Amino acid sequence: MDNFEELKEEILSCTKCALSETRHNVVFGNGNSHADIMLIGEGPGYYEDMKGIAFVGRSGQLLDKILACCGFTREEHVFIANIVKCRPPENRDPKPEERQACLPYLYKQIEYINPKIIILLGATALKGLIDPHARITQVRGQWINWNGRLVMPTYHPSALLRNEKLKRPVWEDFKNVVSKYRELVDPKHSSKYWVA
Repeated sequence: MDNFEELKEEILSCTKCALSETRHNVVFGNGNSHADIMLIGEGPGYYEDMKGIAFVGRSGQLLDKILACCGFTREEHVFIANIVKCRPPENRDPKPEERQACLPYLYKQIEYINPKIIILLGATALKGLIDPHARITQVRGQWINWNGRLVMPTYHPSALLRNEKLKRPVWEDFKNVVSKYRELVDPKHSSKYWVA
């Protein structure tokens, strides 16, 4: 996929917004570039910025556990990206102009990867991709049809680390994803229950 590699090179050298001045690494995203599932978060945190890899801190470790219980791996089943590719200072929310500078890159990633299912992790991803006025508490767990793709909004793993009560609804959301994956991709896909 030459175009995907060209896109990666373009993103890694991006200076379209002020975040490029404070970053250590651009976080292009990682996983299978032909994945049937794409996960989209908010933006890189400290550890992601240091390593240049999406979701490697505590949130990433929890996300990996959730994926494993669903029978999914980064290498085979998913690609993980963010609304913005550079860490906002102090992990603040990305500013509107930062999101706007980065969104065309995300649209191209989605186009190249061509996932059947998109999972939005948290409010920033939901607002950035679907609707700036949407509320994650109102739409999480509901399938949204966006540009011919099925989108499942759910809470960000960092929210689960702050509030254990959110683990159950997130697990219900991921069980729905597993069911949809079996319906659309692999009827024999196996998973185990996530024990929090």
